[in-house]
Amino acid sequence: MRKSIFIFMLIMSFMFTGCGNNPAKEKPEEGGEIKIGVLIYKYDDTYISTVRQALEKKAKGKAQLYLNDGKGDQGTQNDQVDLLLQKGVDVLLVNMVDIGAASTVVSKAKAAGVPVIFFNREPDTNVIKSYDKARFVGTNAKDAGIIQGKIVADLWKTGKYDSNGDGVMQYVMFKGEPDNPEAVARTEYSVSTVKENGISVEQLELQVANWDTEQANRAMEAWITKYGNKIECVIANNDGMAQGAIAALQAAGYNKGDESKFIPVVGVDATDAAKELISKKYMSGTVVQDGDAMAEALLKLALNVAEKREFLTETDYEYDDTGIAVRIPYKPYTGQ
Repeated sequence: MRKSIFIFMLIMSFMFTGCGNNPAKEKPEEGGEIKIGVLIYKYDDTYISTVRQALEKKAKGKAQLYLNDGKGDQGTQNDQVDLLLQKGVDVLLVNMVDIGAASTVVSKAKAAGVPVIFFNREPDTNVIKSYDKARFVGTNAKDAGIIQGKIVADLWKTGKYDSNGDGVMQYVMFKGEPDNPEAVARTEYSVSTVKENGISVEQLELQVANWDTEQANRAMEAWITKYGNKIECVIANNDGMAQGAIAALQAAGYNKGDESKFIPVVGVDATDAAKELISKKYMSGTVVQDGDAMAEALLKLALNVAEKREFLTETDYEYDDTGIAVRIPYKPYTGQ
């Protein structure tokens, strides 16, 4: 009896040892549920929340999502990558906290043989190209700025907003982050597009507000105190910062629907909150960054590569000239 028990335990021990291989290196079982690890730089970003929510809806019945909030901390996100690879996910979708750390994520994914799709926050092209199973889904960074600039130029040409009559548009700018490619491009191209429309401009202030509503609100309060109605336009890299600026303007008696005391504010993302502000004529315009379309692209590419097919198989997407990036187009929104 003792010998039989010993043999049984020995057999079971071998069975469990055989099951203890690194799950990140195992192939998904035939017909098994696809596991997708999703890393978000921070959940409270309004636009990224729309992408996450759309992704959750679209993945139902198709894949199991492992969602992670990086909370704006790259160290936290690095740990989350490790845990997801240990869980044996079939593909990673990564919205980087710090795009400069993308090479670390690529190295980890490559070592595990797990494909990785970066989205929204774009790493260096050479980093992505260093791994044949890495791709990027996002936008063309400068396009949002160009569209913003056209909205602003059209507003200025109405002649309503030159409060001091000097023919120069005095503006303030809210920048998302110092070195973020989207923030840099939106800041540069919004203003250059206004200039290309034959409009003279003067920047009164520029504030890096980290895409944050409260930071923008505090800065705008200070600027209103300093400049008052000398501010003739507010340009924000996203709608969250635009909302913060509008709240400060309204507290000072501006932008309450009265055209006689109104300063144009233009953002990016076309969030529901921004659309409502535009409908009430508290905000002038925004740029649609389609979260639903981005989620759709992410899921299609992820399912393809998880099933050992090329990323773009049976889709209408095309790579841009980098050969590794899919771009989701922007479009203007002014409520008209």
